[in-house]
Amino acid sequence: MKQEKDLMFGFSFQFCHKEERKRKETKRREDYFILFCFHYSIMASSSSSSFVRCFLLLLFFCFSLVQAAKVPFHPRDVLPLLPRQVSWPILNSLSSAVDLLPAFVGSVSSQNRGVEWKGACFYENTAWMEFHNKSGSQFGGGTLHIKVSKAHSWTCMDLYVFATPYRVTWDYYFLSREHTLEIKEWEDRAEYEYVKNKGISIFLMQAGMLGTLEALWDVFPLFTNTGWGENSNIGFLEKHMGASFESRPQPWVTNISVDDIHSGDFLAISKIRGRWGGFETLEKWVSGAYAGHTAVCLKDSEGNLWVGESGHENEKGEDIVAIMPWDEWWDFELNNDDSNPHIALLPLHPDVRAKFNETAAWEYAQSMAGQPYGYHNMIFSWIDTIDGNYPPPLDAHLVASVMTVWNKIQPEYAANMWNEALNKRLGTEGLDLSDILVEVEKRGSSFDALLTIPEQDGWIYSDGKSASCIAFVLEMYKAAGLFDPIADSIEVTEFTIKDAYTLRFFENNSSQLPKWCNDADDVKLPYCQILGKYRMELPGFNSIDPYPHMNERCPSMPPKYSRPQNC
Repeated sequence: MKQEKDLMFGFSFQFCHKEERKRKETKRREDYFILFCFHYSIMASSSSSSFVRCFLLLLFFCFSLVQAAKVPFHPRDVLPLLPRQVSWPILNSLSSAVDLLPAFVGSVSSQNRGVEWKGACFYENTAWMEFHNKSGSQFGGGTLHIKVSKAHSWTCMDLYVFATPYRVTWDYYFLSREHTLEIKEWEDRAEYEYVKNKGISIFLMQAGMLGTLEALWDVFPLFTNTGWGENSNIGFLEKHMGASFESRPQPWVTNISVDDIHSGDFLAISKIRGRWGGFETLEKWVSGAYAGHTAVCLKDSEGNLWVGESGHENEKGEDIVAIMPWDEWWDFELNNDDSNPHIALLPLHPDVRAKFNETAAWEYAQSMAGQPYGYHNMIFSWIDTIDGNYPPPLDAHLVASVMTVWNKIQPEYAANMWNEALNKRLGTEGLDLSDILVEVEKRGSSFDALLTIPEQDGWIYSDGKSASCIAFVLEMYKAAGLFDPIADSIEVTEFTIKDAYTLRFFENNSSQLPKWCNDADDVKLPYCQILGKYRMELPGFNSIDPYPHMNERCPSMPPKYSRPQNC
């Protein structure tokens, strides 16, 4: 009997999960569905107490009776009170790591009478700004009024983040009434003028308190170096990108002959656990790339094979551009890289290889060796459009707020990541983020438009030329003549990793790949996967010829990541 109940318990969850994903019914039907999951799962479990069973039956019965009236709680609100084997599978089906991102609901300034929106808990919300000088300071302060009402239950609450270029704070609201956020005094005239004209940005944690905590639980494992973390990264990419992770037959390591590898051959790398695994997962999600890191092969005059890589960690823990022997690089990936790397070798097409100027490629590589990783232009290859590169709920407002937070916490890191690059786009020098936002406002532009200005390959930053992993590879290609005769009209620092592996530069005849390429796999990829348990997919591989101003205006919205022609 116990085995039958346990089997029934497992089946009930599978049924609930499947139906929940398909659910596109009304709010009332959703409530019934959750209660049904509670009731059916617990009654099927041999480990549930009689009290819990009775509680769920009473909950379901009472909810049925008062369906036309407002109930004192929402079924989601009682999930944490239930046994873990009941609550967690349902929680996981109702939220995800993306729910951790706040959604922009509006800006409140003296230029508008207020904003209105629907919250996660309170369905009717309004906010307005009052300027005053209660402190007697030079520029005074202000009070942000927020009136919340029409809560969907008596036990829910809404979480908010409030931001200007000079400050970020947060608050939560549990009661239906008018609340206030007091700002005793503005930091200086610039903040006063900014809030007066542009306002305080309001962000809603759209999953609510419970959903936000659950989303934090989903995000945390992405960056852990555990099997849990690896499965979380795989699950995220499957859910939000539609990626597939099909297991390859063993051995998962290819016995490579370096004689078959040539200068310019491309290395696409995907990491799925640990710090870099979590970072790459988010990078893949926003950009549409199915690899998160890259490197390039080079042979010297004596036929020795080397690997050029931007993002190699040196003895000091710094990420730099490095040129290292193949054996050293390959040994590290096989034995010391704990991110579970998956690696594919993309050989150049013979016609492209014939154009590859090996001398010029080496000159570029050696000029960059030891330079810091290209953090300056890393995010700008992703953002090309006003609103076509931000998976919901991301947008330029949220990007600006995140930058503001980092500006306060780690100003040197913020300067390295975006301040210098934003100054380049404005033609200014030395402005910090708050000054940049004010300058944009003075010019009658917007921050989201500023982010879309293309990066220039020739820009020199305070620590030299900036090259992310993919910019380093493509700058080498550019120096080696692969973009001729249109090289002067292409900015490769605007390319994402996806943009790189979709270039029509690579071998297109599988019979010409090395004999050891995919020799143990029953699925023959058009490139050589040389490491990894899961089969690497590179959608759009080797399909687009270079053209002027390539990849300067391309959207990247999941899950299809549709790309207009010649964007």
